[in-house]
Formats: sequence, structure tokens, C-alpha cells
Amino acid sequence: MDRELYLPKEWRNDPERCDRAGIPTEAVFQTKPQLAEVMLRRAFDHGIQARWVVGDAVYGDNRGLRGFLEAREQGYVLAVRGKEYVWRGVSQVAIRDLMTQHLPPPAQWQRLSAGAGSQGPRLYDWTDLSINRPLQPGWECGVLLRRSLDPSPQITAYRVFAPVGTPVAALAVAAGRRWTIETCFRETKDQLGLDEYEVRSWTGWYRHSTLVLAAQAFLAAIQMASKKKQEPLLKVLSRA
Repeated sequence: MDRELYLPKEWRNDPERCDRAGIPTEAVFQTKPQLAEVMLRRAFDHGIQARWVVGDAVYGDNRGLRGFLEAREQGYVLAVRGKEYVWRGVSQVAIRDLMTQHLPPPAQWQRLSAGAGSQGPRLYDWTDLSINRPLQPGWECGVLLRRSLDPSPQITAYRVFAPVGTPVAALAVAAGRRWTIETCFRETKDQLGLDEYEVRSWTGWYRHSTLVLAAQAFLAAIQMASKKKQEPLLKVLSRA
């Protein structure tokens, strides 16, 4: 739906190099979370709605991005590395300690699917740990933990901002959408050449990326329309 080019500091600090590449003088260095906020704000301001914002720890560890989403009452499930602290009652607890020293008992874990994978449902054990409520009425914050089913299980943590009463199953599905998004990007690179540009200019990169994303949207719409046409036939065959 949108795209922004990450401009490293060393580029922005080299005016001659920027001039050769046609980079606008008003373009400034922005971190990836800052670029994400730019695109999210643009989408929201154009009336585009989303149930969840999801992302890896690059975005989940950024307080500014989380604060922006909370101020807009936009739900999110963002992965975190565990280095931050959260308030539980009158105490601050490091998320990494919640992942190791404060794990809930087995009865509080739920085995849930994070969505369909190439070999069936992607099953993990999940639990949601409550933390102090945010300022927004009707919303709650939490730390969602995902535990793999391996003999030596790995635990992943997510910061959550969700409507009060949101079930853990819904949070698990939201967290699993990252896999769908990453698959989408991989297919766009493999099939449409998103990463195969040979451009040397700011404008050229934006043109290439825009064209590829438009082609991807077009193909996705055709695929969805084709599936809808096949649904009645499949229902008839299933009854036969």
C-alpha cells in the first residue's frame, strides 16, 4: 500500500552524493520506526482502517511508535526483544524476566494456531500477561508470550495494545499475520523483482517500487476474484 526509502545518515551527510542521486533537500534521516509512523499516519488520514498493526522488534521496541498508535487507539501486537520494563502494579519488571523467571503455570497456557502454514496450522503455546492499564478507556496493555513446541522451547514476547476483553486466540492470529506479510514480500521479490532494480536515483527507486506494488495488488485482486468464482462449484462438489 505504501513505501518509503530508508536514507542512511552517511548519505544525508554527503550533499554531493545526494545531489547526484536526486535526493530532495527536504529529505532527512529517519529511523525505520519513524518511517513506519509516516506511512501509518498517511494511511489513517486517508480513512484506511486496520484491526492491528504488527511488526518485529525493530518496531516493537520503539516507544515513540507505540505511543503514536495508543494515542490513536490503534490496536497493535508488536514483537519485543525483552530489554524494556513494564509496570505491574507498583513495580517495574523487565520483559526478559517475565520470559524466564515469571512464567505462568501450565494451566494458563493455550495451544493455539498463529495461522495456516505450508504444512498446516502453525501451533504454539500462548499466554497473555496483564500490565497496568493505559490512559485510553476501553483499552488494555499486556505482554503476549509465545512458546514453541520444541523439546527446548523458545519464547517470544510481544507488546500488546488491545480492546478490553480481547481473547488470546485473537492476539495469536494477529501476531501470526507477520508471517503472511513476510511471505508476501518474499513473493513480490521472487516473482515481480521488487529487489532487482538497477536504479541510481531517488525517483527511480520510488517508480520501481510503486510499479511493483501496483502489479502485486493487481495480481492479488485477480487471484481473489478467481477464488470467489470457484466457490459455488466447490460447494456443489462437496455435496455430491
